[in-house]
Amino acid sequence: MSAATSVESVRSTLRLTRRGRVVFTGLAAIPIGAVALVLALNGGLASAAGPTNGSGGVTFEYVTIQAGESLWQVAESIAPTADPRDVIAEIISLNRLGIDAVEPGQRLALPLSYTAAE
Repeated sequence: MSAATSVESVRSTLRLTRRGRVVFTGLAAIPIGAVALVLALNGGLASAAGPTNGSGGVTFEYVTIQAGESLWQVAESIAPTADPRDVIAEIISLNRLGIDAVEPGQRLALPLSYTAAE
């Protein structure tokens, strides 16, 4: 009894369906998107760091707070036609003040948008 049994090797190729290709492409795109996000956020933080002391830096005009003087008075004096609340918000942001109270002798940088018009 000699039965010839032939074993054929079955060779299968990997076939991705359309859905599989979409999932595979999406998974490959996640690291690329993460890197792009990190680079974008890093560049944004660098531009918000403020002026440098180098030769290309921005210069500001400054005001020294007098006894009894408030940010409201400073805002009204540098921008009489603007809303003082907006000017105060810019001064606080520019000088990185934690609160809106100032002390006599404190030196504050003024926003360029208000000092350039003078």
